[in-house]
Amino acid sequence: MIHILTVCTGNICRSPLAALVLQQRLGDLGVVATSAGVRARAGDRMPVEAAELAAGYGVPTDRIQAHGSRFLTEGLLREADLVLAMDRDHRRGIVELDPSKLRVAFTIREFERLAAATSDEAIRAGSAGTDPRDRLRGALAVLAGQRGLVLPPADPLDDDVVDPYGRSRETYARSNAQLSPGLDAVERVVRLAVS
Repeated sequence: MIHILTVCTGNICRSPLAALVLQQRLGDLGVVATSAGVRARAGDRMPVEAAELAAGYGVPTDRIQAHGSRFLTEGLLREADLVLAMDRDHRRGIVELDPSKLRVAFTIREFERLAAATSDEAIRAGSAGTDPRDRLRGALAVLAGQRGLVLPPADPLDDDVVDPYGRSRETYARSNAQLSPGLDAVERVVRLAVS
């Protein structure tokens, strides 16, 4: 079983939204998507705005309401095959907590950028073997190998998804607009790797 872990600050807006959507889209492949926060308090619920965004992706209400925030730990990282941070500081914290995750931890927007520069054929070629987790690891190695070859964004902030917590509905919409292409890229890469 493939495990994707999404990470943000409080684990109530960006990372649970990403995990819920990825679980909805990739559950048919046996993928499990969960989330955590680098400064989360246990059990906090998603704000109404984030819950509405999740519902807009077709995530069932009971799954949205079941979310309770949790703090990022080494144990959670150990289980993860792919770790998607919502910004560069989160990714830095992930790699400091577990340096072995260096090549499988990306900001979701970095993942999108690297995936866009990688052909379907290259992803499939990297996905050798019969075990789905090994196949995904191979695909992620192909993407990680693009670091340094694909130009970084002109503004480093373009690798971050804005934190909408406590802000306007417009900010939630902007955050979602930054997140959505990354979710599409993750779905594409995982399906190419394991199908």
